[in-house]
Parts: sequence; structure tokens; C-alpha cells
Amino acid sequence: MSLAVCPGSYDPITLGHLDVVRRARGVFDEVVVGVAQNAGKSALLAVAERVDLARAAVADLDGVRVEPVPGLLVDFCRSVGARAVVKGLRGGADFDGELPMALMNRHLAGVETFFLPGDPALAHVASSLVKDVARYGGDIDDLVPEGVGDAVRAALARGRA
Repeated sequence: MSLAVCPGSYDPITLGHLDVVRRARGVFDEVVVGVAQNAGKSALLAVAERVDLARAAVADLDGVRVEPVPGLLVDFCRSVGARAVVKGLRGGADFDGELPMALMNRHLAGVETFFLPGDPALAHVASSLVKDVARYGGDIDDLVPEGVGDAVRAALARGRA
């Protein structure tokens, strides 16, 4: 059985993320969506809320589950039995940022990274842009799975951004 991890901060999960997860599931027998804390970013949503939102978003996908990543991605991959990571790429800048991480993961644990080009129709959808649009009152509901827009607006109203 082949198992891959689709890691990310998912702050928030977007339709672009779901596209990559669905397509990864078409290649691998099982996909674990790994919701990580990115030390280089200040999260709008708490990890537990991001996990809950991602679980709701993938509830209809057989062979897909969501788990928090408590530390290093390679340690998480070992704990779930994955030797593969799948990352979506919107463009060259994504590749430039992802390649060093892919090489480090292979160096540390022999975990191979597979890059999937994102759907061009969703190339403009990034979590950071979704939050920016919502921050200024723009509509994000067509960029994120059902319920995610409400969670983002609630977090912004709480002043956590």
C-alpha cells in the first residue's frame, strides 16, 4: 500500500489545497493531510481549528485523513509510515521555496517529494491572499471549502490577525 503526506500550514485550507489532495489520492492508496505549525508564519487559525476545517473539507474523500504535525515533517512521515510527500506548485517561486525542503527531507529520512502542478484555474489562490482579501471585507467563499470562510471571518473578528 502506498501512502503519501500532503503537508502544509493550511491557514486556511483552500480549494487549491483540495485539488492537490484529490489528485494525490488518485496516485497513492492513502493520503494523510499533515497540518503543521510553520515557525516562520504567524497563524490566524489555531492548529486544532485548521485540523477540524481540513477534516470537514476532505470528509467525502475515501483514503484521506487529516492529522496534526507536531514537529519535523520527516518524523511525522515515519510515524504514519509514509515515504513520500506531495506538494502542489503554483509556479516557479513555489518550486524555489520547496526544493531545499524536499532535499533536506530526503537527506534526513529518505523521504521523497513529489511535486504536482496546481490547477491553473486556482493558481491565484493562496492562503495568505485569502486572509488578506477577508481582512479587507472581500468575499472568499469561492476560494475555500464550505465553512472555512466563516471561520476566517470569525478569527479576524476576534482580532487574532
